[in-house]
Parts: sequence; C-alpha cells; structure tokens
Amino acid sequence: MALVDQIKSELKEAMKAKEEVKLGVLRGFISAFTNELVATGKTPQDEVTDEIVMTIIKRQSKQRKDSIEQFKKGGREDLAEKEEAELKIIESYLPQMMSKDEILKIAEAKKTEMCIDDKAKMGMLMGALMKDLKDKADGGDVKEVVEGLF
Repeated sequence: MALVDQIKSELKEAMKAKEEVKLGVLRGFISAFTNELVATGKTPQDEVTDEIVMTIIKRQSKQRKDSIEQFKKGGREDLAEKEEAELKIIESYLPQMMSKDEILKIAEAKKTEMCIDDKAKMGMLMGALMKDLKDKADGGDVKEVVEGLF
C-alpha cells in the first residue's frame, strides 16, 4: 500500500474517531502533497510518490521541532505542547532513525577512513556522513556527533 493511500485511510479513521490532533496533522499532509505537486508543475490529480510523501513528512517534522524550540524560548508552553503532540503523530510516519551511539560508530570509522584529523575538515566529514546516512539518521544528531569528535 502506498504511503499516501495509508494516510488517506487513516484520515477517514481519525474522522470517525474524532481525533482532532491526528485529523489536523493528516489534513495538513494531504494539502502539503497537493501543494508540492503544484509547485513542481504537476496537477493535483497526479500521483503522489512515496518519495514526495517522505520529503513532506520530514519537512513537517522539522517545522514542528523548530516551532517547539521557538515557543519554549518565548515562554509559550501551551503552544509548545500542541506542537509536540502533532510531532509525535508526524514521527510515527517516519522510519526509525539511528541513535547517536550508532551514528558515533559510523562517524569514527568514516573519520579514520578519510584521514581527517583537524576541525577544519569537519565539513567534509559531515557531508560524507550525510550522504551515507541520508534517510537513516537525523541531520541534527549527525552534526552533534561530528562536533563531539573534535
């Protein structure tokens, strides 16, 4: 079953169960899919690929994380909690990401392989890791691990 079909099916279930938060998130997905198609010169009736779906889900996850951070800085815990509830639902559609420990093992091996021994070449290491771990690890986690190596 394609991801978009799964989301549409779960949208119907959320409507029946009157799950307001999940319903809002899924409706946001559907409109983002349509917007993405239009932005890429396609029609809203064109097929939404799993690749487009994952790109949008990742984008929405990142947006929620940024919003949570901003709301917490601004002392708006009520809005941060709402965003966190939505983020939980969004993350349920993302593949399981690698832990920082797993990233660290790969980063150390890649650092040795590339003979990187100074902080000036940290960007090269980061780029190589992100290429290898594209859909397997969170970019923020990778950055944190790489910075910890130097």
